[in-house]
Amino acid sequence: MITVHNLGFPRIGVGRELKKSLEAYWKGERNREQLEQVGRELRHRHWQLQAEAGLDYVPVGDFSWYDHVLDLSVLVGCIPERFGRVVDKVDLDTYFRMARGRAPQGEPVAACEMTKWFDTNYHYIVPEFQAGQSFRLAHTKIFDEVTEAQEQGFRVKPVLLGPLSYLWLGKAKGDTLDKLSLLPDLLTVYREILARLQTQGVTWVQIDEPILVLDLPTAWQEAFHRAYTALWTPGLNLLLATYFGPLSDHTALACNLPVAGVHLDLVRHPEQLDQVLAHLRPETVLSLGLVDGRNIWRTDLQRALTLLRPVYEQLGSRCWVAPSCSLLHSPVDLRLETQLDPELKSWLAFAQQKVEEVTLLKRALSGPYVSAALDSWQQAAQSRRNSGRIHQKAVQERLHQPIPTMRPPYPERARLQHEQFNLPLYPTTTIGSFPQTSQIRNIRYQYKKGLLCQAQYLEQMQLQIKEAVRVQETLGLDVLVHGEAERNDMVEYFAQYLTGYAFTVNGWVQSYGSRCVKPPIIYGDVSRPVPMTVPWITYAQSLTAKPMKGMLTGPVTMLQWSFVRDDQPRATTCLQIALALRDEVQDLEKAGIRMIQIDEPALREGLPLRTGEWQHYLDWAVYCFRVCSSGVMDTTQVHTHMCYSEFNDIIASIAALDADVITIETSRSDMELLEAFTDFAYPNEIGPGVYDIHTPNIPTVAQMVALIQKAKAHIPAERLWVNPDCGLKTRNWPEVQQALHNMVAAAHLLRAQDDP
Repeated sequence: MITVHNLGFPRIGVGRELKKSLEAYWKGERNREQLEQVGRELRHRHWQLQAEAGLDYVPVGDFSWYDHVLDLSVLVGCIPERFGRVVDKVDLDTYFRMARGRAPQGEPVAACEMTKWFDTNYHYIVPEFQAGQSFRLAHTKIFDEVTEAQEQGFRVKPVLLGPLSYLWLGKAKGDTLDKLSLLPDLLTVYREILARLQTQGVTWVQIDEPILVLDLPTAWQEAFHRAYTALWTPGLNLLLATYFGPLSDHTALACNLPVAGVHLDLVRHPEQLDQVLAHLRPETVLSLGLVDGRNIWRTDLQRALTLLRPVYEQLGSRCWVAPSCSLLHSPVDLRLETQLDPELKSWLAFAQQKVEEVTLLKRALSGPYVSAALDSWQQAAQSRRNSGRIHQKAVQERLHQPIPTMRPPYPERARLQHEQFNLPLYPTTTIGSFPQTSQIRNIRYQYKKGLLCQAQYLEQMQLQIKEAVRVQETLGLDVLVHGEAERNDMVEYFAQYLTGYAFTVNGWVQSYGSRCVKPPIIYGDVSRPVPMTVPWITYAQSLTAKPMKGMLTGPVTMLQWSFVRDDQPRATTCLQIALALRDEVQDLEKAGIRMIQIDEPALREGLPLRTGEWQHYLDWAVYCFRVCSSGVMDTTQVHTHMCYSEFNDIIASIAALDADVITIETSRSDMELLEAFTDFAYPNEIGPGVYDIHTPNIPTVAQMVALIQKAKAHIPAERLWVNPDCGLKTRNWPEVQQALHNMVAAAHLLRAQDDP
């Protein structure tokens, strides 16, 4: 009989219980026992629903208080020295200090770096390795949760990030440290972990090695056989899980490792199946990822069965079925979407429904009694294909019209812009958003519920904008923003004004820690019927003589941070969004706005995992940005923003965006990211972030001055801006005002040093 399982389930809870409990704990409003009780309730609920749906194994170890990579760092005792010496077991407050720089107990400290998990919008905490690095078993979380699940009667499959992926995703502190040299010591701890799991009665362990879908150096490829030979344990079965891409040239490597099973992502790359079957050892289990773990469309079960049936006939009980990857990237339960259009809702499946799809595939192999359920699923898929609400003739026609995307060279534009704005050295600004206070959220809530009329809502929001402008002028910032009080989310806000988008009420997914986002759904052609930001920005500009930036989310980020239609190329959908944004940019300029920021934090995130596919993506991504940014006068200054990305390998494409000013995250990396801009001789202006907004820590003037001075070693002072790493919506006003006060003071000190 076929085995069905899951690689991981969302942690946050259907009502974002984890988020709310974490934030209450950090504020001191809940104690540790109350927080841990919420964790126990969530784990039990998620195991229960997966078991009741019919899974043969439920994953254990996929629950995390903040991030699963950080969990592994704590498990193997990889704790940077600045967090203190850990004598026995790593405590929860040390864990949170590593994640966010602060916890209810312990002194504030610089948090560990955070970056994107492969090509998703999930962020992981980057492991830090140093010379002399050692590992040891330093936590019991996974063992405790295995016991917890077993005592509740669940058949478990623990989940671990593999040792080679862990080392690959980490960061070596020091140029001479070879991360692979740490593997033998790390494997010693992994063997101890596996041995302890085996004593708990565990028979299968899922060990994730997603780097097998990347281009790997020969030394790393060779390390896989050594590692898994060392981890082979009689009586304990390892399921090697890969996802987000095909094994490609690593197929023979993966299929010949001493593991009991291999998992494939057959949603993104079904074509790899035949090659894997040709290399698979006779005794190895093959787990087929046939349900999309990263998008929200119902599975075409007939298509999935077309792949599944011949494999099942060939392998029998060695054929397993699962989602393509962890369901971490999916909302929890579609049934809560009572306000969603019924036709659209019939096209969708969230995490709970995806588990049901997996078990339905198993039942479909057992006999005809599930034909009614299969027919219902297929009717929904057919409804989507034939729906008249997907295509717009005008949008399709516009795609084929010529679009000028060239502006005069940057030096010519810069001269005109400097004459127009007359800004000082080290001009200060912010990235866009200011704290989303409970008052702001309440105003939006009342308006949404009809408790405020449009005129009342407008008046209340203008008061919020007015206060944000007043605070910025008092602080002495040089370039202002309106604060984005009217925006619930940097993608969803714009999507609400565009055709082809749909929205959920409870479709939350985790971005990092307690930060959850609710991606909109692109189901059809995209266009902009009316202006989206012009009234808000022009009102803010009317309050000040200083430059006011218009704030837009760029086309690639609008694409990446949405659930995207899968019936046409992503490049086509992105171009539709770019054309809609081009209209908005031109309307802002007509309204007198001379600085326009088009944020693209997801540009690096969208990069394909294999380098051979990069250029095609970068070509259309850069083109789409220039489509929306290029239709303005030379005196209009175009800004863009990117955060938590490695820029070295795509710096030429970032330069090709040709934004006049780019702001980037650099504070957690201690300005190391600027080396890419130096080596490339990046020609335009740069604002390296000097204030890490993802932690409540407030940097001092001296700390910011030191960071800017480091930046000056890479970028000439006349091309440097001073700004935070990212938007400030998640922070509170007291800490924001103090941090920005220090930031302005730091800029003034540097100006005095450069122009005594």
